Amino acid sequence: MQLKHVTRLGFSAFFLAWCFDQLFWQKAPGISFFIFVLLCLGAGIALTWGEKLRPAVNSLLLVIPILFFAGMTFLRQEPFTLLVDYGLALGCMLLLSLTWLGGRWWRYSLSDYIANALRWVGDVLVKPFPVFWSGRKPHHQGDEPDTGTAKRSVLVRTLLSVLLGLLLALPVVFLLARLLAEADPVFSQQLNQLLRLIDIEKLDEYLFRLFYISIGAHLLSGVFLYALSASQGEKVSAGEKSWLSPFLGWVEAATLLACVDLLFAFFVGIQFRYFFGGQANINVEGFTYSDYARRGFGELVAVAFISLLLLFALSAITRREERHPRRVFSGLGITLVALVAVILISAFQRLQLYEIAYGFSRLRTYTHVFMIWLGLLLLATALLEALNQLRYFALAALIASIGFGVTVNLVNVDGFIARQNISRAAQGARLDRGYLISLSEDAVPVLFEHFDSSQLSPDLQDQVGAVLACWAAMQPDTTERQPWPSFHWARQRARALYQSHQAELERYPVRRVDYEWRVTINGVEKSCWEQQGH
Repeated sequence: MQLKHVTRLGFSAFFLAWCFDQLFWQKAPGISFFIFVLLCLGAGIALTWGEKLRPAVNSLLLVIPILFFAGMTFLRQEPFTLLVDYGLALGCMLLLSLTWLGGRWWRYSLSDYIANALRWVGDVLVKPFPVFWSGRKPHHQGDEPDTGTAKRSVLVRTLLSVLLGLLLALPVVFLLARLLAEADPVFSQQLNQLLRLIDIEKLDEYLFRLFYISIGAHLLSGVFLYALSASQGEKVSAGEKSWLSPFLGWVEAATLLACVDLLFAFFVGIQFRYFFGGQANINVEGFTYSDYARRGFGELVAVAFISLLLLFALSAITRREERHPRRVFSGLGITLVALVAVILISAFQRLQLYEIAYGFSRLRTYTHVFMIWLGLLLLATALLEALNQLRYFALAALIASIGFGVTVNLVNVDGFIARQNISRAAQGARLDRGYLISLSEDAVPVLFEHFDSSQLSPDLQDQVGAVLACWAAMQPDTTERQPWPSFHWARQRARALYQSHQAELERYPVRRVDYEWRVTINGVEKSCWEQQGH
C-alpha cells in the first residue's frame, strides 16, 4: 500500500522527535511521558485520517492500557511500578503499531509475536530510506504516477538533503571559523558578537541533540510507515497449526508429565502433613514457622513458572492427533496445573509467614501479586490445552501481564508497605524506620494518614513523625522551580503534605553527624535507620 502524504508524515515524525527533546532533555521524569504518548497517538490518528484509512476497532482497544500505564507514570514513584508502567505502555504501543489496520493482535501466537516483531524492526530501520530519499514510490502495474505526490516527494528529499548538508557543514565551519578568528582579531570580535546569540559553549550539546532528534525522526517515520502501510498485512499463523512441527511421541511426553506429577504429588503430600497441618507438625521435625518463612517461596515460584513453560513446550512438540492421546495428555497436564496450584498456595503461605516475622517489603509485595497472576495464567493454560486452543496462550500471557501491571499500580506498593508495617508495629512488632525512609513519595500520604491518626499510641506516632522528618531531611533540595514537563503528582502531593505539617514535624529535629542522619524524639537522639520496638 502506497501513502499519499509522505511529506506530512516526515514533518510529523520530526516534530514528535523535537517534542521528545523538549520534554525529556535534562528534565526529571514527570508528566512528560504521558504527554509524549498522547502526541504520538494523536499524530497516528491524524495521519491515518489524512490517508483516508480507518484503524481496526480491535486495535483501538489497546489504547486503553496504553493511556492507563502512561498516565500512571506521573502518579506513581515506586521504581518497579514505574518500570512496569513504562514497559507495558511501550509494549502495547508496539503491538498497536503492528496491528493498527489489521487488528488481529488477539489471534497472535508466540511465533506470530516473534515473526511480526522481527519484521517490524526491519521495516522501521530500513523502510524510511527508500520512501524519503528516492523521491518516487513504486506503482502497481497500470497505475499512473501522481504528479502532485511526486513533487511532494522531491520536496521532502530536497529538505532532507539540505538537513544532512547542514549536519556535515557544522563541524567544518566551526573548525575553519576558529582558525580565522585566531588569524584576524577584527573578525574574531565580529564573530564573538554574532555568537552571543548562540551559547557557543553548548555547541557540542546542540549538535548531539540535533543528531538524536534526526535519529528519532527516522525511527518514528518507520513506525508510522509500518502502521499505515504494512500493519494490514500482519502475519498470523493459520488454523491451529503449531509454530513448530510436533516431533515427540505422546507416550514419551505423557511419561515425562507423569513423572513430574508424581514428584509434585509427593511434595504436596509433605506440605499437607507438615505445613498445612499446623505449627505443631513442623516443630516435631525440628522446624519452626520462622525456618519455613526464611526459605522456599522463591524456589516454589520458580517451580511454578518452569512448570508452565514445560506444559506449553510439550503441548507444542507432542504428536497427539488421535482422541485418546489428547485426553491422556490433557489429563496429565491438568493434574500438573492442579498440583502446581497447591505449590503456589504453599509459597503464598510461606511468604505470609515471612511477612509476619519480618514485615513487608517491595520484593515480597511484588511476589504476592505475581503469584496470583501466575496462578491464573496456569489455569488459563490448562483450559486452553483441554480445548486444544493453546495458540491463544500468548493472549492469555498478555492479559496476565496487563493484569499484573494494573494490580501493582492500584495496590500502591510503597503505600501498602507503609500501612502494613505500621499496623504490625501497632500490634507490638518492631518498626523499621530505615526501610520506611527508603520508600518513595507514594508512601508519604499513608505515613501522614497514620501520623494524624488518633488511634496510634503516642510512642508509635512519634516514630512515624521521625520517619517523615528524616525522609524530608534526606531529600535533595527541590526549592528551585521545576520545568513543567517534570511535574509529578506524587511529588507535588508529598510536598504539599510536608508544608501543611511543617510545624508538627519541627518536634523531630534532624541533623547529620559525619555520615549518619540522626533524629531527636522526645529529647533523645537516635539514628534515623534504627529499628524501634515499643
